[in-house]
Amino acid sequence: MTNFKAFWVEKTDDGVAHSVIERSTDDLPEGELLVKVAYSSLNYKDAMSAKGLPGVTRNYPHTPGIDAAGVIVESTDSGFAEGDEVIVIGYDLGMNTAGGYGQYIRVPANWAVKMPAGLDAREAMIIGTAGFTAALCVDKIEQMGAQPSDGPVVVTGATGGVGSVAVALLAKLGYDVVASSGKAEKDDYLKSLGAGSVISRADLSEENKRPMAAETWAHGIDTVGGEILSNVIKGLKYGGSVAICGLVASPAFSTTVLPFILRNVNVLGVDSVELPLAKKQEIWHRLATDLKPDALDKMTTEVALDGLSDVIDSIIQGGVSGRTLVKLDD
Repeated sequence: MTNFKAFWVEKTDDGVAHSVIERSTDDLPEGELLVKVAYSSLNYKDAMSAKGLPGVTRNYPHTPGIDAAGVIVESTDSGFAEGDEVIVIGYDLGMNTAGGYGQYIRVPANWAVKMPAGLDAREAMIIGTAGFTAALCVDKIEQMGAQPSDGPVVVTGATGGVGSVAVALLAKLGYDVVASSGKAEKDDYLKSLGAGSVISRADLSEENKRPMAAETWAHGIDTVGGEILSNVIKGLKYGGSVAICGLVASPAFSTTVLPFILRNVNVLGVDSVELPLAKKQEIWHRLATDLKPDALDKMTTEVALDGLSDVIDSIIQGGVSGRTLVKLDD
């Protein structure tokens, strides 16, 4: 038995309360792997869980954190040994299973990916679920034949976690990246990540009742949904693809069949939670090699457990740009 620190969320009459408490590894759920967590990260879903918002966590009190990277200290699975460095993202981690905001997690072996050569725990958690989702989006449009010579690729919600990494990944691969953002003061930040140009969110937010618009984007990565996604679809060039992975603007969007049957465009859904383990391993390998972002530190703010609560409030209010790294080591 080992005692450790964990971020703790409790439901109260006034909403939720946050604290950092001491727990025991005996309190953790069953699983083949006991992992000492070095780093986690803050994603929008973590903030939803920590604020008690519906659709993420059913049972409280609870430790959020859908991401974790660290070292195995106990294993009953033949595929892993004590001392192996691993990444755990998705599945039920941090939702209803005690998550990465604790210094230890216990998880099933089939949730874990061995740390690929070329990445360390800190880098892996700067990437985290948000960056992994961005990589899946890039992979999806590549599967449809996307290449840099096609023309500009628009990234919506570009200052967010997924958007920031998407800008950096696309730029690394040589794409002309157009970053869409509602934060005019972040233009220089987005260009430092590799955006060739930055447009206002308002340029894509206005309702356009026409079924199609001028062919503007070779491809797109949309992290927000709603009217913005509708306008990206309408503005895709012939044969273009948009990978979709978010709904902070709205889960609903409007379109007709016309862009699909007249311009042969593709709308590609992306899920990082229940993705087959083999595909997770493939994407993490790419994130350690050809897709490893060059601008990780430029997009990163680091916090400890006792600083999490303030950042959780800020991300819910739209006040966080880039990635927030959570350091678990004392």
